[in-house]
Amino acid sequence: MLGLLYDIHGNLPALDAVLADAEREGVDRWLLGGDYSAHCPWPLETLTLLRSLPASTWIRGNNERWLREPPLDRPEVVEVIEASDSGLGSEEGWQYSLQAQIELDGVLYVHGSPLSDVESFAPRPEEAEERMLAGVRDTTVVFGHSHQQFRRPGPNGTELLNPGSVGMPLDGDVRAAWAVRLDGGAFEFRRTEYDTERAAAEWRALASPWSEQAASRIERGSD
Repeated sequence: MLGLLYDIHGNLPALDAVLADAEREGVDRWLLGGDYSAHCPWPLETLTLLRSLPASTWIRGNNERWLREPPLDRPEVVEVIEASDSGLGSEEGWQYSLQAQIELDGVLYVHGSPLSDVESFAPRPEEAEERMLAGVRDTTVVFGHSHQQFRRPGPNGTELLNPGSVGMPLDGDVRAAWAVRLDGGAFEFRRTEYDTERAAAEWRALASPWSEQAASRIERGSD
């Protein structure tokens, strides 16, 4: 069984709880979908735990790319990057070097979309989805970035699936969101309760420019 973990954002209590659930379910392989642990309360602890997972495949999210390519068109993000240490030290370069997407067993895994790690599909169809597919058709596309767990048909025979965010869900449910792909090929969503109060308190203690927003997201499950 393949476990799908996206958008962890260094939320160690959430990750611990999800991995405990996954062990009980018999997950024995992992697809790790990006936005792991930079500029957060538990950067190296989160990375160390993820590296302990068996048979894991990693792809890069926008947060890993931004470690070396700050988004100059988003000054609020650049402020966070410049004002706080990522906490990753020499691991920054390794995370930046990760592949942007991968195909496994006929499924395409990306962070945002096949086109971009910062452009993602919404729960309901929108314009420009065909552009974001960048020529991909007739396959399942698994992606994250928007922190919303959903599945629906997309253009050109695609199936769009977002496992949701482990560390910072934004779909109104504060429980950690993830998914599994069963050995027969079917996908199933999962939600896991964890200590949101502890996670929010650690974010506030970090006292970065993004701390309050991150803590509020964890407490509310939304912006």
